[in-house]
Amino acid sequence: MDRNSKGQLKDVIKQEYVKCASDPVYFLKKYCMIQHPIKGKVPFSLYDFQEKTVGEFVNNRFNIILKARQLGISTLTAGYSLWMMTFHQDKNILVIATKQEVAKNLVTKVRVMHANLPSWLKQPCVEDNKLSLRYKNGSQIKAVSSGEDSGRSEALSLLILDEAAFIEKIDAIWAAASQTLSTGGQCIALSTPNGVGNWYHKTWMDAQDGLNDFNFIKLFWDVHPERDQTWRDEQDKLLGPSLAAQECDCDFITSGQTVVDGKILDEYMRTQVCEPIEKRGVDSNVWIWSPPNYTKDYIVCADVSRGDSTDYSAFHIMDIESLEQVAEYKGRMSTRDYGNLLVNISIEYNNALLVIENNNIGWATIQQCIDRGYENLFYMSKDLQVVDIHRQVNNKINRMEKGLVPGFTLTQKTRPLVIAKLEEFFREKSVKVFSQRLIDELFVFIYNGSRAEAMRGYNDDLVMSFSMGLWIRETALRLRAEGIELQKKTINSITTNQGVYTSDNKQNNPWTMTVDKKQEDLTWLI
Repeated sequence: MDRNSKGQLKDVIKQEYVKCASDPVYFLKKYCMIQHPIKGKVPFSLYDFQEKTVGEFVNNRFNIILKARQLGISTLTAGYSLWMMTFHQDKNILVIATKQEVAKNLVTKVRVMHANLPSWLKQPCVEDNKLSLRYKNGSQIKAVSSGEDSGRSEALSLLILDEAAFIEKIDAIWAAASQTLSTGGQCIALSTPNGVGNWYHKTWMDAQDGLNDFNFIKLFWDVHPERDQTWRDEQDKLLGPSLAAQECDCDFITSGQTVVDGKILDEYMRTQVCEPIEKRGVDSNVWIWSPPNYTKDYIVCADVSRGDSTDYSAFHIMDIESLEQVAEYKGRMSTRDYGNLLVNISIEYNNALLVIENNNIGWATIQQCIDRGYENLFYMSKDLQVVDIHRQVNNKINRMEKGLVPGFTLTQKTRPLVIAKLEEFFREKSVKVFSQRLIDELFVFIYNGSRAEAMRGYNDDLVMSFSMGLWIRETALRLRAEGIELQKKTINSITTNQGVYTSDNKQNNPWTMTVDKKQEDLTWLI
């Protein structure tokens, strides 16, 4: 090749380089190869929706993508990362995913594209391993698994949250990593939905309402030009209607494995949830929807914080008959102060039955209530046979004889019963719930295997205290009904077995018996 030809080639390469540097779509379509699962290495031929998505990456610092399955968005994000690293110096890109293996897959896609670039486009590597790739120009990409400290200590040019809705402790991750983006870094959060109430869902909804800095991108199944209604119908058969709605239609409500059906929770959100009429306390966390009505009976069900920074104390006040939520608390305070709050608000609501979970630190709060002399404190037998919200056993001797302990104990036996009652009442829409906080917790209260609990990184304090109240109320009614029949049988035996429960002499009043030469009235048994 003569000198003129070489010069012309250099000019062409220079022009191409400049064009690639200024247009990531052109770069990806003309020079990038991807690994197809069947065809092997193929050119990255972008669809229209993928080209538009790259344009959104360029024009917006923060992007949140709600996507259907298998649209190639992870691959597209890898290509955009490669473009940044190739044409910019000192770019620091971090990929966070549910597992390190998932994050590593995105780095692998970058590596495949890099390896197949023409030599004049390829940046020299100074570090290349399974989890990271670093160029001589100082740009790098690194993969990590989810953890509260992920991205905390490094200044980031681009943060990629892959399957963001499924990342554990993502609230803490975002709180830490977002600080490292303050100098102008970008973020791409992409995911299919995983229920509502979690960080991804809230961020998406706030983005739609213009309440944060995220640009929202919707990519449902039908953006793909090769998919039609026949394909969509086939997904219902393969995945089932619920999972297909999540994976194809990006339906938040049907996604996730919530204990209470998401559609029911959505209906509660639309028809019942409302602002309280009053917010009390130094932290304004005592929410009141209805003042005490002195013709009604109330139950106060309380969960006590373990004392760590991730846990809350919580209580609900419910109308026993109507099952209407009238008040709620969620916050943090000492066991002594919490005990005083519970006693004060129980007195205010007609000396309500006060039920306190007695696990762990709950005993300290219960003791404070006992020290205050609160009389309508809930006692329960360990065998679950004594639960009566209208007649508590206040005599210490009777409590000991019946094997009663103060408070409610959540055990392997009682916990499934309590949660089953919660699901039943919501399914039948038998409860009136006004709290946004409670509904938010229910949206992230899921089946993790066979155990019902909050998603990792979230709380279920309001859910469990509300569940306790429903179970105690329902169980009390059932046992009371059974008890009435038992009491009738006992009273009948008293009237027919003279000399056992009564004196040998016929008495004028059959509802009395002689005890220490005194007549004991038995009508209270009726």
